[in-house]
Amino acid sequence: MEYLTSVLSSKVYDVAIESPLQLATKLSERLGVNLWIKREDLQPVFSFKLRGAYNMMAKLSREQLERGVICSSAGNHAQGVALSAQRLGCDAVIVMPVTTPEIKWRSVERLGATVVLKGDSYDEAQSYAKQRCEQEGRTFIPPFDHPDVISGQGTIGMEIVRQLQGPLHAIFVPVGGGGLIAGIAAYVKRVRPEVKIIGVEPSDANAMALSLCHGQRVMLEQVGGFADGVAVKVVGEETFRLCRELVDGIVLVSRDAICASIKDMFEEKRSILEPAGALALAGAEAYCKYYGLKGENVVAITSGANMNFDRLRLVTELADVGRKREAVLATFLPEEQGSFKKFAELVGRMNITEFKYRYDCNAKDALVLYSVGIYTDDELKAMVERMESSKLRTVDLTDNDLAKDHLRYFIGGRSEVTDELVYRFIFPERPGALMKFLDAFSPRWNISLFHYRAQGETGANVLVGIQVPPEEFDEFKSRADNLGYEYMSELNNEIYRLLLRDPKI
Repeated sequence: MEYLTSVLSSKVYDVAIESPLQLATKLSERLGVNLWIKREDLQPVFSFKLRGAYNMMAKLSREQLERGVICSSAGNHAQGVALSAQRLGCDAVIVMPVTTPEIKWRSVERLGATVVLKGDSYDEAQSYAKQRCEQEGRTFIPPFDHPDVISGQGTIGMEIVRQLQGPLHAIFVPVGGGGLIAGIAAYVKRVRPEVKIIGVEPSDANAMALSLCHGQRVMLEQVGGFADGVAVKVVGEETFRLCRELVDGIVLVSRDAICASIKDMFEEKRSILEPAGALALAGAEAYCKYYGLKGENVVAITSGANMNFDRLRLVTELADVGRKREAVLATFLPEEQGSFKKFAELVGRMNITEFKYRYDCNAKDALVLYSVGIYTDDELKAMVERMESSKLRTVDLTDNDLAKDHLRYFIGGRSEVTDELVYRFIFPERPGALMKFLDAFSPRWNISLFHYRAQGETGANVLVGIQVPPEEFDEFKSRADNLGYEYMSELNNEIYRLLLRDPKI
């Protein structure tokens, strides 16, 4: 009841708009439901975050406002705090990691806030912000774990209830730290308890799902950065308390599914969402298909549109995979005349959208990497079975991120490299990141493979091969740990061995 009152008395409309609730006609027709989109991507800072930030800051005393506010954020929360401070006439300091792209911190500066770049990670930036908060007597504005922030986000639930009269099956909400879903659930469950509140998380950033499963907050060791707006290692204390009581479930979606929903939104409304902004759409589609939902009203919140332009290349590559309009495969073909024609006949009516092959005079079989478009699971399975029955070994790479991000670009690059370790590193996007890596490992060990794939502000996804004798592995591991970059071994990934290592496996 306390949250209901707080939501109703919120002052968010001094800065925020009542975002429209629009019917997604194409998606609705495809899914067989009435899918409504709550357009929080149309807010003044292209995200819902300003609601919570302003609601908390508007309740500060004049003395607190005069001392100023501070927050730590590399994204939408920073812009929400900056715009709120501008409207309230107070000084704001925004601490952002040094890895934050210039386009983001410049946009915060244009709103009148002072930007301080500190630390390589969000945790380091937050630690500095809280330290400075105590030193200067500023008020720290958290991104999600505060009752006033939660109540501000809860106004979205209030608007949905007012805008959509009649039956409503479920509201799908993107989940990071939990402020948005906690606020919506606190309001909606009080006035429309029959409406399901369902969170959506990336499968590699599922802190809320794990926390609800275990009955206590769980901290992730690593978190996927593609949907950076929800890349949170641990959910809030108050948000978890509310979600445990009020949320009906969590749907987990893949990176490919998120990309497919970004494309869906562009085709539906000619708008480009950021990955976290498309999360609820991907979750709503997965839920409706899984449960065979028909004829119901469902709402998905498009939470933000602060998309980095350089991320669009990856989105376009993965969107058709996520929508199952394209599959990525590898087939071994005999290096003999007529084998390509035989391969094309076996592909049949499937449309080849990409084909990569390089002749190897020393190999008996050639490895062909290709994509096929517009398929069903049955069609794809039948094609693979045709290949196998003709003794053309074929592997489906569609769900293997390593293959899609890196190995598809190494066609013809198999070789036997002694003592080779293969790791994926996440390089921070800042000058000197590569040299820091090279200083750690070179010339101590030979680098035998290197493929760099930029991912915008979340850092570069880099595949590295290094020749390290077994007796020197402990030294390598120590240097890798001290480097401070996230990394993981891919040595046992079957697709690595298939494409780059041993063609006989």
